[in-house]
Amino acid sequence: MNVNTITAIANIVLNPISELRSFYQGRNRINNMGAALEAYIMDLFAGTLNESNEQKRNRRYAQAFSYTGNQNNPPDMVIHKGDAIEVKKIETPGASLALNSSYPKAKLLTSDSKINDSCRTCEAWSEKDILYAVGVAKGRHLTKLFFVYGVDYAASAGVYERISKTVKDGIHEIPDLEFANTQELGRINRVDPLGITYLRIRGMWGIENPVKVFSYAYTPPDKQFEFAAIINTEKYNSFPVIDREKLEKLKDPNFEITEVEIKNPNNPAKLKQAKLITFSR
Repeated sequence: MNVNTITAIANIVLNPISELRSFYQGRNRINNMGAALEAYIMDLFAGTLNESNEQKRNRRYAQAFSYTGNQNNPPDMVIHKGDAIEVKKIETPGASLALNSSYPKAKLLTSDSKINDSCRTCEAWSEKDILYAVGVAKGRHLTKLFFVYGVDYAASAGVYERISKTVKDGIHEIPDLEFANTQELGRINRVDPLGITYLRIRGMWGIENPVKVFSYAYTPPDKQFEFAAIINTEKYNSFPVIDREKLEKLKDPNFEITEVEIKNPNNPAKLKQAKLITFSR
């Protein structure tokens, strides 16, 4: 079985699960909805939603992924010779996404200082497409799930790096302060008379929810569970034909693939052709 976003979407339609906490409490003793959402995304891609044998599921994970991450460094997982995936949980449909010290990524690069060495060396790669999987989950239920690729969602890295550099350079121009080398925006040592206190200056990035960003192309239905994916046409056509044909042949009145135009994140005056894939129940 191929491991990619198209097969994962097919698994959502064929095996819709919204009570994540109950589902994963029984299998993995997962009590946290954030962890349950990550496990669900892994199972969607690995094709292990119905695999009850933990050893078999772990072997399938090892085949499907070259890296599964940690909470402090993006991404959350990397498909073997495929895309990177970053999972974000929010509790209300209109909430923004907290990205902490990592700016939003159009692509994942090995040169990114925010990824760890295990990700950097998980396989031979220099650049990967990154998929943001954003789930609205509160209590025991997943009510909304949105897939969007970074290249359709975020500007190029230089836009964010320029802002960071401008802020960092400006901070270091403040006179009469003792600065230390740091990966953060700044660190000021010896703040107090004893010289024992320091100040860390960190960037905390955030980005609007994709449902809000793409509201001009997608209006969520009022259903118990809503899924949507926006994939630019070039990326969509890069997936294996067999997987696209299987997805397009799915028969469900609540599943639909339509053509839309989306704004280029680097120049909103230019539009890109894209697929809007929706499913609800």
